[in-house]
Order: sequence, then C-alpha cells, then structure tokens
Amino acid sequence: MKVLNIGSMNLDYVYQLDHIVQPGETESSSELNVHLGGKGMNQTVALAKAGVEVYHGGMIGEDGNAFLECCKEFGINADYIKQVNTKTGHAIIQIDKNAQNCILLYGGANQQLTAEYVDETLAAFGAEDVLLLQNEINMLPYIVDKAYEKGMQIALNPSPFNEKLDAVDMSKISIFLLNEVEGGQITGLTDPEEIIAKLLEMFPHAKIVLTLGKDGAIYADSTQRHFQPIFKVQAVDTTAAGDTFTGYFLAGVCENMPIPDALKMSAKASSIAVSRPGAVPSIPFRAEVEEALK
Repeated sequence: MKVLNIGSMNLDYVYQLDHIVQPGETESSSELNVHLGGKGMNQTVALAKAGVEVYHGGMIGEDGNAFLECCKEFGINADYIKQVNTKTGHAIIQIDKNAQNCILLYGGANQQLTAEYVDETLAAFGAEDVLLLQNEINMLPYIVDKAYEKGMQIALNPSPFNEKLDAVDMSKISIFLLNEVEGGQITGLTDPEEIIAKLLEMFPHAKIVLTLGKDGAIYADSTQRHFQPIFKVQAVDTTAAGDTFTGYFLAGVCENMPIPDALKMSAKASSIAVSRPGAVPSIPFRAEVEEALK
C-alpha cells in the first residue's frame, strides 16, 4: 500500500506576539521564524516520520527548493512535485503568549494544478493505495473523481473549510479527518456527539475521525466507536497539531493497527508536536513517539 498526498506546500512566516492583532491595531513581534509548512507537507512529513512509504504531489515556485530538500531528508518521494513560474504558497502565522495561532494563507503555486498534471500523477497509483487530500490546493473535485474511478481509498482533511468544498462529491471519501469546527460546518451542528451521528448518517460507508482540541478525539464508523483523550503538555505552538494527528492516524490505518492503538499513537505524537515551535520541525519520529508511550 502506497500513500499519495497531493497537498499544499507553504513557506511559514511565524511571528511571536503578546496577542493576536486586532483590526486597526499595530503590534510589534518579539520573534520571526521561517519554517516549511502547508497542511499537505506537514501531513506528508508526519506520515514519513511515522514510517509510511509516502509520495508527495503538488506545485512549488522557483523559491520552493527547500521542499525538495525536505523530502530528501525524510525519505519522501518527490517525483510528483512540479515547479511552476509563480511564487510558492506561503502563510503568515501569528502565535500569542498562550500558543494560540492565527493564519493568513497565500495560495501561490498550490493553486496551479491542472487536469493533465493530476492524470499523470494518479496514473502511477491503483486500488490498493491511499490518497490524502486537504483544501489548500485547486482541482480538488477533479482529483477526488479521478481517484475514486481508480478505486483508491480517499482520505480528506476538509481544511480550510470554504465554499470550494461544495463541488466535491463527499460520498466518494473513505476517511474524514476533521476538527469540531469543520464537522460543524459540514453538518450545521455544534455538539460533537450530534456531529458524529450526522456525519455517519450522511456518509454511512466512511470512517470519521473528529478531533476536539483539549477534549481529545472521537473515531466512529458503522461498526465501532472509540474516544481518545489528549496527553497534557505545555503547549508552545499548536500549528501542526492536527496535521501530526492526521499523518500518524493514517500510518496506523496503513499498518492495520487496531483503531484504539492508532488513536493513542496519534494523540501522543500531537502532544509532542505542540510542545515545540514550527510545523515540519515540530513533528516527532515514530521511535520517539513509541518511547514516550512506554
């Protein structure tokens, strides 16, 4: 089983502040760091660090070579990363003294995918393989349709949630990995139990992973249901918490790990990630996660 992630690659400009800037306000930052990020690349790195054979697809600009170096460093197959004549996507991230963040995205090269590129990339994958997607790239409806035709297992993190997702045939999604805000936006509900019930009603054949921040995570499908509390730590930067959870959970799925064990591993990996600054740099390796679970 191979995992293909056609996902975003962003240069993250991370500003440390006392509080998130309000409209009309000017505030000085105490620190600026530039990290590799993007939900796509974060999740690919999490998969790779968890020990999965992962292929990353997507677009970078001429300023995006650091992503190719990152793939080389972590053993990620970068054959499907293409360079286009525009700026690499980037994000401006504010982090306050309580480790809460606020993110402004610029799509750049992430919005330059074409049908021809998608067809060429998917040609190398088949029904035994997993496709992971987020909503920081274009062509999402087309990618879902083509992967579904090939019988691939499609995992979707519908983030950021916006009107672009209306065109995606969600009935073709095998695994939803989403937080309670996104779950609420899909279902129109606010209570986690009601969100889970509604998602299973809407997508009865799907596996649902609903993360609840400090309240843990819930897994549900048509036959089983599990709850996973968080591992409490002192948070430094929560930017890649959900992406780390997603990567590690899919790693567990690929290994046919029992769902409770996959959830526990994912929660532990996330707890380590939030205790460190940055996105890609904060994601732990599998050995570290396993040692922490002993």
